[in-house]
Amino acid sequence: MKELNHIQYQIIRSLTFAEPFETLMEEVEASEPVIVAELRTLIDSRYVQVMVDEHGNGQFRNSFYYDADNMRDFRYVATSRGQEMHDVYQQQ
Repeated sequence: MKELNHIQYQIIRSLTFAEPFETLMEEVEASEPVIVAELRTLIDSRYVQVMVDEHGNGQFRNSFYYDADNMRDFRYVATSRGQEMHDVYQQQ
């Protein structure tokens, strides 16, 4: 992926910290299927990292697995690469 589109930019802007999917639903101006598709693209491009709280104690760790049918079960955070792309988009 060379450039972000507007939805991807909004997603990365919302993911400074490990955020639940519900945060994206509130902050991104798109329908849920569009957000899911764009989030999956960002994950595949390594611009967003999937986070999981295995023990339910609020301590999140990187996860290399996520269930695309249950995106609400995870949290997400922008990677440094994602933040760089965000900054490039913002300067345009």
